[in-house]
Amino acid sequence: MSSISVIGLGGMAHAIAARAVAGGHSVELIGRDPAKAKGLAAELGVGATVGTFGTVPVGDIVVLAVPYAGAVPVVAQYGDALAGKVVIDISNTFNADATALVVPDGTSGAQEIAKAIPASAHVVKAFNTVFGHVLVQERPLDVFFAGDDAQSKASVSAFIESLGLRPLDVGGLEMAHWLEGVGPLLMGLARHGAGTFDVALGVDIPG
Repeated sequence: MSSISVIGLGGMAHAIAARAVAGGHSVELIGRDPAKAKGLAAELGVGATVGTFGTVPVGDIVVLAVPYAGAVPVVAQYGDALAGKVVIDISNTFNADATALVVPDGTSGAQEIAKAIPASAHVVKAFNTVFGHVLVQERPLDVFFAGDDAQSKASVSAFIESLGLRPLDVGGLEMAHWLEGVGPLLMGLARHGAGTFDVALGVDIPG
């Protein structure tokens, strides 16, 4: 298996890292709070290590698991340390009451992040359509992803599959705008139609 770096120490970072360790990956946990990173690594056990914020991540795949408000500043701070990496942006870009996106039409959080990283790095949007507390459950889930670089998308697809999840490619990075739009949709579904946040979106492909 491969080495994965996770920047961020929140619920989604924990969920993805836990699935990755269970899938046999080595996971480097990176955050501004070293003590919290060490605690999470200890909780995840063998396969989890702690990295230093701002230095070159160990993993070829870097999961950017920070809120969108901080995502561009974080990758800008990393700068050339992300050269050659595949960066998975998992952020959602909806507003405080989850009724609209904070990014303008014609762009997305993922596209803005892509502008701030080295040209040799590639952004793939993924995981933003799955709640963290659902992701940690041992159940099959669909993970939608989008990106412009075929090789990076193939790597992310294989990574998703290694977590026991089904990867579903929705197209180029311009589709990240619509993936981010699923965030308010999912919140509305949880609050109203489903009546629970223990819900996930999936695709039925007739056999």
